[in-house]
Amino acid sequence: MSVAAAPTACSPPLLRRPFDLSSLTELRARDPEAVRRLVRQRPRFDRERLARPMFVLAADHPARGAMAAGGDPAAMGDRHELLARCAEALARPGVDGFLGTADLVEDLTLLGALDGKLVLGSMNRGGLSGATFEMDDRFTGYDAAGIADSGLDGGKMLLRIDPHDSRTIRTLESAARAVDALNERSLMAMIEPFSSRRQRGRIVNLLTADEQMWANNIAQGLGRTTAHTWLKLPIVADMERMMSSTTLPTMLLGGEGGPDRDAMYESWRQALRIPQVRGLMIGRTVLYPPDGDVTRAVDTAVGLLDR
Repeated sequence: MSVAAAPTACSPPLLRRPFDLSSLTELRARDPEAVRRLVRQRPRFDRERLARPMFVLAADHPARGAMAAGGDPAAMGDRHELLARCAEALARPGVDGFLGTADLVEDLTLLGALDGKLVLGSMNRGGLSGATFEMDDRFTGYDAAGIADSGLDGGKMLLRIDPHDSRTIRTLESAARAVDALNERSLMAMIEPFSSRRQRGRIVNLLTADEQMWANNIAQGLGRTTAHTWLKLPIVADMERMMSSTTLPTMLLGGEGGPDRDAMYESWRQALRIPQVRGLMIGRTVLYPPDGDVTRAVDTAVGLLDR
């Protein structure tokens, strides 16, 4: 599959035309410093756009071993296919940003797909999906220094809290230090909290209003300041009551979706009316829609934002 790269002032000639994604490997092997140089030179996001509802594409799942999407347990494992879908989504009008690990951020930068976008680096990916140590969610991705060095706009951390698992405290402490480090650099600290339990050997997030309120209050208490802290939260029943637990700007996550797309979109529309909700941070549900039409899925989601 080929992708058309958007021309930019800093793109090398190799990436200024439609090309096969294998060209990324060629550039990485021939001129690895070009990767870091182009990331730093990427045209930046206009932070005034934070005042309006945003749509941010999320694709940090594979680095935690979570590759399932659209009913296919290995859908996100094909990197060329994932990049093509991300590039298609990011090219749509109204898509403001991207969340991912360094490998995806750098590849999409080389494609010209992140020019002018809000870009958040995914930080803790060590709690591999299905692993016995999953709740020990160590910071194995970006750190605050790397996010700043790459010219990104902030970092996102997953915070699953299980009061019956002693490994939770390591993640809590690491997240608090990450919030501090991002705030020191005036970078967005995006926290994605859940109340989680191990059931039949699998980590399950308890998606009720009461459980999410409990997790939200723990998450927003992390660090020395919350000046740059945002939350990334799921849709739950009794959404308004759940959102009463915070005053922090909040993005909604989409999860894996479900068979009733109309009901899913309507739940997003209703949640977007809540003042604290500042937009959508959606991944698999628009990258791997049931009909395969990424453009239509993204355009539908963007159309829910009141701009």
